[in-house]
Amino acid sequence: MNHINKDGLGAVFKNIGILVLVLLITLAGLTTYTFRKSFPQENGAIAIPGLESEVKVLRDEWGIPQIYAASNHDLFFTQGYVHAQDRFWQMDFWRHIGAGRLSEMFGESQLDKDKFLRTMGWKKIAQQEFATLDTDTKANLQAYAAGVNTYLAKHQGSALSLEYTVLKLLNREYRPEPWQPIHSILWGKVMAYDLSTNLGDEIERTILLKSFPKERVDELFPLYPEDFPVIVPEFKVAKKAGKIKINEDIEDVNLLALKEITPNLKSIASNVTAMEEILGGTGMGVGSNSWTISGKRTATGKPILADDPHLSVQMPSIWYELGLHCISIKDSVSSNCPYNVTGFTFAGVPGVIVGHNNRIAWGVTNVMSDTMDLYVEKINPANPNQYEMNGKWVDMQLVTEEIQVASGEPINQIIRYTQHGPILSDVVPSLQQFGENSTVKVPEKYAVSLRWNALEPSTLITAIQEINRAQNWQQFRTAASKFDIAAQNLIYADVDGNIGYQMPGRTPIRKQGDGRYPVPGWNNKYEWQGYIDFEELPHSFNPARGYIITANNAVVDENYPYVITKDWVHGYRAKRIEEMITRTNQPLTLADIESIQGDTLDINARDLMPILKSIYFDDSRLENARQLLINWDFQLKIKSPASAIFETFWKKLLALTFHDELPQDYYPDGSDRWYAVMNNLAVQPNNLWWDNRNTPEVENRDEIFKQALVAAVDELESNLGNNPEKWTWGKLHKIDFRNVTLGKSGVAVIEKLFNRGTFAAAGDGETINANRWKANQSTFEVTHIPSLRMIVDLDSFDNSQAIHSTGQSGHAFNRHYTDMIRPWRDTKYHSMLWENEKINQKAESTLLLVPDSNSF
Repeated sequence: MNHINKDGLGAVFKNIGILVLVLLITLAGLTTYTFRKSFPQENGAIAIPGLESEVKVLRDEWGIPQIYAASNHDLFFTQGYVHAQDRFWQMDFWRHIGAGRLSEMFGESQLDKDKFLRTMGWKKIAQQEFATLDTDTKANLQAYAAGVNTYLAKHQGSALSLEYTVLKLLNREYRPEPWQPIHSILWGKVMAYDLSTNLGDEIERTILLKSFPKERVDELFPLYPEDFPVIVPEFKVAKKAGKIKINEDIEDVNLLALKEITPNLKSIASNVTAMEEILGGTGMGVGSNSWTISGKRTATGKPILADDPHLSVQMPSIWYELGLHCISIKDSVSSNCPYNVTGFTFAGVPGVIVGHNNRIAWGVTNVMSDTMDLYVEKINPANPNQYEMNGKWVDMQLVTEEIQVASGEPINQIIRYTQHGPILSDVVPSLQQFGENSTVKVPEKYAVSLRWNALEPSTLITAIQEINRAQNWQQFRTAASKFDIAAQNLIYADVDGNIGYQMPGRTPIRKQGDGRYPVPGWNNKYEWQGYIDFEELPHSFNPARGYIITANNAVVDENYPYVITKDWVHGYRAKRIEEMITRTNQPLTLADIESIQGDTLDINARDLMPILKSIYFDDSRLENARQLLINWDFQLKIKSPASAIFETFWKKLLALTFHDELPQDYYPDGSDRWYAVMNNLAVQPNNLWWDNRNTPEVENRDEIFKQALVAAVDELESNLGNNPEKWTWGKLHKIDFRNVTLGKSGVAVIEKLFNRGTFAAAGDGETINANRWKANQSTFEVTHIPSLRMIVDLDSFDNSQAIHSTGQSGHAFNRHYTDMIRPWRDTKYHSMLWENEKINQKAESTLLLVPDSNSF
């Protein structure tokens, strides 16, 4: 998640008048007291209505709470209370995203986003989901909500968070409503969208087909490299499964005249882009690394598990670290209160998302599974609320939504559903002109719908809580079977020495096709036939090689009978992790794992350097730059001049190779996909892509490489001076932590209140320490980062360590708002406290929540 963009919310603030706004802010009382008013009480005792017994909350030097309670109810009640203490503005904003209610907070500027979100229908699905949950999961959600609401009852406005003071300038009437269990469920829907990857690829492929033959489009979407790591190469489907028919010649795509109507598909893409403004970049930027190593490869003889999910740069961090401990079971389990777990949580959701309990540890990375399909529906010319299916007109389901708009009248929106899902073209008016100027017969009236597995009730929230309680591999897999949306590569290790992997999630089985292009929706030719059975989803337990690596790379090889996706991340991070794990016969230590997580070796540079080595320059300044590259170790370090030269060269190389032909919206972003594209083109020095169609000459690979280095050196001299030794990567590659909502308001005084930065950063998007920048942007600003780093020692949990990107607090000016930024940037860690003795020893505050006798 990132921010409400400058042209939206910022425009509203500017309409107030910057001078008036500055006066209001500076003179209306944003004093030190106002800043501190929302800081949580961390010591003493608070009488709390609704608690069953006393609860203890210990916080360490980083503000990480360890909660001790005697019942499930009190444990999750207190988690809700503590989350609200530190992060309620973040929680409030995310639930408004999930419910499509941003206009209610920020006004008419967010109406188009709300219409798109309402079309997804997440709130309705969350309500259906809650109704079907088991009793225990429901009770935990209700206890969590009660804890949040207990905090809200005595904290409003500036006492809740500084952002509400600023929001009053825009929306004086806004007051947060009570938290509901469905708000926690909505988190899963928003994250599922944030982690989805294929909708944008589906649209991009189709748009490119307008200008290029399929063979050239395929060159821009290369297959997974054959010699790169696969997560579970040993996995075989136990029972027979028929191969799915793939329509490689895309005749049906041509029947839909997609080449002629691709400009209209850009409207859907614009909605995807608009969502990125509030969620941060979705798709391939949302990567991650994780690995689990058997004791036969470690110095302790027990497994080590590491995880670092990559998400967009956010302020505050998306993660909140916390421990949940049932008092009576500190090394055992009890049916009354079976939780003894620590790790990273989402503020707004009960339980721990990644971490460990008293027996097992687990981590996650995104599978990148293809679970979104666009269908083109034939609409009845005589009745716009009917669509064709197998020669018959079928009534659509119609749902009316009322959207509240701050300082305005409510807006009614009618959402139409086919059997595939919501009609996206109703919120993208240009799609209603789908067939205009088409040279191929298309439906007289049409609509575009979306089928997506997350638009069905799920059991994700149950899965999280069952994983928290799991005591062994079998229980872990049972819990994972309920992890049915936002599919993650789940890695596992336990104190008995076992390691494992499970891919969960509802992955569609298509009757025909592989999900790469929009398909006809008026017959059942492309229908989903169900989902891959859980037992046929890839999994592994104690593989002979002694390690399992996941980095969004291919889960299985081409022998797997089902399509998970055709668009894996291409495995560069996975390859480097494997190199570092296997490069020595010496047992691996925690320090070795730290070194791996901090590694910044650029395989792309290593692959392309032989070409640069073979090219000589008459100009001494260019030759000096080339020599710095030749003597470089390929590590993208903050103080490295060669890193600055290569990354600038890479940006120029992509521009010179592709900008003359590709649409601007699809200029290369420099991600792993483009590594693979360029690696394939590098062995074809006369490929058509090398030629610049805007010049009379016919350029080849070496000429474009030369031009790219010249352009890179020119730019570096212009921006950083004439001394190459001072062209350090950290001067270009920087992180700005912006508040998720007000950080790009366009009003400097507001931005200064909430934003923090700038920080130089190492690496790039495909180094293990993955600080992504985008080659299609004007700067090298970091967009995605390792949002947390965790290393779990199964020999002694107290040796485990972790960090996340900003700090525990969501309150600007709190000491825990930014205290993790520099250690995180420098790949330093804090201890993941576990044993009671150590937790007590390191506690810097103790808060007792006691039952309020007056509430009974």
